[in-house]
Amino acid sequence: MDGVLYDSMPVHARAWEETFCSYHIPCTYEEFYLHEGRPGFGTINLIFQRTFQRDATQQEIDEIYAMKCRLFKQYDEQLIMPGALDVLAKAKASGLKIVLVTGSGQASLLDSLDKNFPGYFQPELMITAYDVIHGKPHPEPYLQGLKKAGVSSREAIVVENAPMGIASSVAAGIYTIAVNTGPLENRTLLDAGADVLYPSMQALADDWEPFFFQLLHYQKK
Repeated sequence: MDGVLYDSMPVHARAWEETFCSYHIPCTYEEFYLHEGRPGFGTINLIFQRTFQRDATQQEIDEIYAMKCRLFKQYDEQLIMPGALDVLAKAKASGLKIVLVTGSGQASLLDSLDKNFPGYFQPELMITAYDVIHGKPHPEPYLQGLKKAGVSSREAIVVENAPMGIASSVAAGIYTIAVNTGPLENRTLLDAGADVLYPSMQALADDWEPFFFQLLHYQKK
């Protein structure tokens, strides 16, 4: 969702950085692009382990995540990623079933999907932070997505913009498209295992027809 459907990662990174800095916990704005896709508690524990060599307590997780969500809601403008609607329209026209697999559990974003992407997402075809035990980069989120869609890994494709999400999709055995909509180097996304990389969602939309034809030919082999 973030960085694919919404141009929201700059806001997430800012909210995380300001939250941790308010607790005098060192972090950098850029690192949250590497953590993107993890459930909130996973990001918090990762930074606590680095700083304090321990996991955060449940109270610390609740307080920190609540502050991060407040800041995100304060700054977020719900900007739709350029090209996202075109990709969704072409995927639907190609006969694909659209499943949302996100590490987010923020109601403010989940509730906005109907408004910004009407007709594309159904609650029964969504996997959020509340539906999994192991978040990205573990394969569970995408395995759950396959199960909800009723398809095998060879019958699916994933569009991802983050290393954690790419690793999760690849571990689930799914053909994975990387779209580099953030500040990371292309190599970071390819090293995570992406099968192909596009510089933007619009670039994927513009290339959809020849790409999808080639993919169908590839999957029949």
